[in-house]
Amino acid sequence: MIKFESLGYCPVRNVIGRLGDKWSILILTSLHVNGKLRFSEIQRSIGDISQRMLTVTLRSMEADGIIRREVHAEVPPRVEYELTLLGKSLFPHIKALVDWAQDNMEEIKTNREKQ
Repeated sequence: MIKFESLGYCPVRNVIGRLGDKWSILILTSLHVNGKLRFSEIQRSIGDISQRMLTVTLRSMEADGIIRREVHAEVPPRVEYELTLLGKSLFPHIKALVDWAQDNMEEIKTNREKQ
């Protein structure tokens, strides 16, 4: 039986807590598919994310070292985001989840309609 630590440091709770929100997987997928993107390009690729939520999510992923934020000294400043090596190493696992969701969405929708 697997046991997850409720007190102290639990890697599963810690990482899933950060990546399991509504937006992180969408942002990671967008950066993987499109490469380096500006803030507004990420926002457009996702569609319904608020500016505040995108900012908060990007900051937390940057703090974890999953994405890199690069500021170019221009007027106005140009800021771009891209996956780090750590973020790229995470993507095959995210892709498996994305593929599973796409493959099973019709069945899931059918099951939800039965409720």
